[in-house]
Amino acid sequence: MEETVTAEPVLPPAPGAEQYRALDFANSAIAMPGGRFLDLLGTPAATNQWLTEHDLAPTGAGLQETCAAQLRTLREQIRALLASRVDGHPAPPSALAAVNGALSRAPAASLLHWGPTRGLFRADSHPITQIVDHALAALADNAADLLTGPDAERLAACGSSPCTRYLLRHGRRQWCSTRCGDRVRAARAYARRTRLESH
Repeated sequence: MEETVTAEPVLPPAPGAEQYRALDFANSAIAMPGGRFLDLLGTPAATNQWLTEHDLAPTGAGLQETCAAQLRTLREQIRALLASRVDGHPAPPSALAAVNGALSRAPAASLLHWGPTRGLFRADSHPITQIVDHALAALADNAADLLTGPDAERLAACGSSPCTRYLLRHGRRQWCSTRCGDRVRAARAYARRTRLESH
């Protein structure tokens, strides 16, 4: 049975996560050796912390489980789109519907406002009651940019089992972290040693 762990991340962000927070979002569910699973959105408090660290919510916004669950659901739909892109398969209709639904949850443009001291001004409209809608829309928008932009060609799944993270390839690198690369190299060395010993 899978053990869920909620703690500090044990891996650095995957290559590309600095440019695309949707990639970091998709990688916020981490499969680790030994059947362990790290979910950075596993609780409302952890979800609020992740959103705060990515400038999508204020500290202590008081997210509830329903909000965290909405974000985890979008994460799985974005992961499905990343997987379809990497594998060259058609995008799942349910994932497209979920991302498009999230895109429509918040205004795409800054709205026009008027104030007695400032006069006319433009500002994003996402009060506290709309934190989750704003976060869902921002993450969906960023995922759409990644999936349709020039970096989509560099999108790859980590080549180290059991890791399920995605990354943007640089050169021939197929791993999301040094730790995953070391695990693959160690497995290859063990396989070579075992083959030599059996001859």
